[in-house]
Amino acid sequence: MNATDLVTAAVLFGPGLAGTAAYLTTQRGWRTDSAAVRTVLAESAAAARAAVDNGTPPRGGEPAPEAAPAEPVRLATVLPFPTTDRRAA
Repeated sequence: MNATDLVTAAVLFGPGLAGTAAYLTTQRGWRTDSAAVRTVLAESAAAARAAVDNGTPPRGGEPAPEAAPAEPVRLATVLPFPTTDRRAA
């Protein structure tokens, strides 16, 4: 094996080895973060269930909207489109 082969191997496999080390480090941190996230989500779900049991929305949100009005409300004046007899040219 000569120096050219060693340089080629370092160029081809070096970034992969460095990336693998970084990936494994983030996976270790991800497991720790994931456990913390699951704990927070469990607490939030418990609080939401307790709020639903009381009839209030979770985290002090707005109450459910009341029934929609019976008649639709016009938002703007509707102008009729002018109709004329058009003939093909």
